[in-house]
Amino acid sequence: MSFDFLTDKDRIFTNVYGYQPWNLKAAEARGDWDKTKDLIAWGQDKIIDEMKASGLRGRGGAGFPTGMKWSFMPKESKDGRPSFLVINADESEPGSCKDREILRHDPHKLIEGALIAGFAMRARAAYIYVRGEYIREAQVLQAAVDEAYEAGLIGKNAAKSGYDFDVFVHRGAGAYICGEETAMIESLEGKKGQPRLKPPFPAGAGLYGCPTTVNNVESIAVVPTILRRGASWFASFGRENNKGTKLFQISGHVDKPCVVEEAMSIPFRDLIEKHCGGIRGGWDNLLAVIPGGSSVPLVPAAQIMDAPMDFDGLKEVGSGLGTAAVIVMDKSTDIVQAISRLSYFYKHESCGQCTPCREGTGWMWRVMERMRTGDADISEIDTLYEVTKQVEGHTICALGDAAAWPIQGLIKHFRPEMERRIVEKQGGGLMEAAE
Repeated sequence: MSFDFLTDKDRIFTNVYGYQPWNLKAAEARGDWDKTKDLIAWGQDKIIDEMKASGLRGRGGAGFPTGMKWSFMPKESKDGRPSFLVINADESEPGSCKDREILRHDPHKLIEGALIAGFAMRARAAYIYVRGEYIREAQVLQAAVDEAYEAGLIGKNAAKSGYDFDVFVHRGAGAYICGEETAMIESLEGKKGQPRLKPPFPAGAGLYGCPTTVNNVESIAVVPTILRRGASWFASFGRENNKGTKLFQISGHVDKPCVVEEAMSIPFRDLIEKHCGGIRGGWDNLLAVIPGGSSVPLVPAAQIMDAPMDFDGLKEVGSGLGTAAVIVMDKSTDIVQAISRLSYFYKHESCGQCTPCREGTGWMWRVMERMRTGDADISEIDTLYEVTKQVEGHTICALGDAAAWPIQGLIKHFRPEMERRIVEKQGGGLMEAAE
């Protein structure tokens, strides 16, 4: 079955490589801020219905239907509390590098999207929480926000719509945990970035105790284009339940690593051949792929080759789309060392609030280091797997799951390699112990 690649006329992000300026004049020439007032005139309910019809699912990793998420916000304030939109630009997932391209090359798409999404949810303001390491990105975004204020596109009577809407850029301090929505809200409030227990969910009590929706940068930036071109246009890409276009970030052992917008459900092989020039050393040299950022399990070469790159397709091979940060590993990769390195990242980034994660991430990394060098016993592989299961699902946020899944994927697909190291370290005469 041949795949219909996305054509240039259907791309939402036409300046992803920064060949044109990011400023307001250039953004308007690309079609941004075109009759924004007319889109707002549709009214809140129609905008939300259109977003539901488009099939857009959150682009930050979880894949929750965006229109449905917006509909959870209260339609009227019973006690005078305002509502807020928080935009997650804390892109800290290893392998993920798409939101930064929007921030530095197409910031007006995000700002216009924030206005329309904020209006649809009856929000008083948007807070854009930018990753601490994104220094230039934050500068460009702030400059674009200032431009939009000067042009009357946001602020009082935003875009002459009669709606007042403010946009604030907030710099994080480089903590991975602040990418979790409630930890981000805590950080915005000036507290330590630690996840909150839910309920209450942010839609009921979020930022400053007010109704809040947290969305990813890409999820918000595509909104104006979806409304202008129509929900049915966006829904024409991808398989059922996996609609639209998506920014894929391919890194690792490909000839040309890149960030590219492509239609959802593109087969992995087509994505790599078309946009990355193939696997380094040819397809026979492919070992494994982490398809959605470091927190999803790896997939061996044979299983990923023809897998559709969407939420359901990658779930079927025991992984996930996540942020679509595709990390390609060829046969030169020390796969045990690679996963051990990820284990260290999660140990380092755990906020320490939940005991299974605080204690478990450090323990898992230390055992992974022994697995890397072979200084372990074969029976410890099962113990390691059991501990990942005790961490997974037993923490307030998903960081515990994110630490457990890469190790589970390694044990599932590369257990023989782990056993081989242990046997070789012990002198090669203990293969009977593995049987």
